[in-house]
Amino acid sequence: MNSTEENPARWKTLLAFGIIYFVWGSTFLAIKIGVAEVPPFLLAAVRFTVAGLVLYLWMLLKGERNPTARQWGSAVLLAAIIFACDYGLLFWSEQRVPSGLAAVMLATIPAFMALAEIIILRTQKLTLRLVIALLIGFCGVAVLVVRQLNLGGEPIDRAGGVALIIGAISWSLASALAKKLPLPPSKVMSSGAQMLAGGVLLAVVAAVSGEFHAFHPAAVSTKAWLALLYLIVAGSIVGFTAYVWLLHHYSPTKVGTYAYVNPVVAVLLGYFAGGEPLGERTIVGSACVLASVVMITTTGAKKPGATKALKKQDE
Repeated sequence: MNSTEENPARWKTLLAFGIIYFVWGSTFLAIKIGVAEVPPFLLAAVRFTVAGLVLYLWMLLKGERNPTARQWGSAVLLAAIIFACDYGLLFWSEQRVPSGLAAVMLATIPAFMALAEIIILRTQKLTLRLVIALLIGFCGVAVLVVRQLNLGGEPIDRAGGVALIIGAISWSLASALAKKLPLPPSKVMSSGAQMLAGGVLLAVVAAVSGEFHAFHPAAVSTKAWLALLYLIVAGSIVGFTAYVWLLHHYSPTKVGTYAYVNPVVAVLLGYFAGGEPLGERTIVGSACVLASVVMITTTGAKKPGATKALKKQDE
């Protein structure tokens, strides 16, 4: 149901959901296209620096207050975890892992978030349903990465798979930390500051990795430049604006359904548009991970203070 009294136009709702479902799902293929010609950390740095700067300046022009020093500190910390680590590893891993499977591996984020809520925030209780969901999800990951399982098709590159799991864990930890850190009250300003800081940090990683020396802009094709433009405009600016708009009108549970639509879109796009394999291993592993995501995201959070066994936490 709507979280505000105003009912948005149906076409706006469909458009916004279409953006977070299909545009965000398609960004994995765009990353794959981009990192084929542009060094991964540099590509990520350009994407988030430009997108973050646009959102940050847009909020300032709308009269939003500039983040305080403490809020900037929190933004930089989260940027290091989310953008330098999670997104940096995603861009790097897509040199080794099919874009569709990269999306499936990152779909484990809700599983790690559930563990973070149980262990760190203590807003979840470890129920039988959650245990089953987590086991199904991790079985799906095993199907995708374990070479000994005879399911046909090559498993995910080990280094790429490990990088994606580290990225998923990083995102879940950042989500838990974000609830405890001082951040700007405006979600758009907060995300713009984090993207901008993340872009700068990724540029530092790219410089340390020697990617600037290996980068020759003249050798980059129009296709790769268009992929970068798509990531900046559609993936970050338009996609995030649609996401924030939906959160103002619909419940987080409904908006969060993108978590199990994006991987399906990414796998299908990778197969039909990117020429990526779609064998039994991919289908079984992806199905397990997505089943796990559905079970986890449809499990109600344990209310703080509901039982004496759990510590009371701030919302």
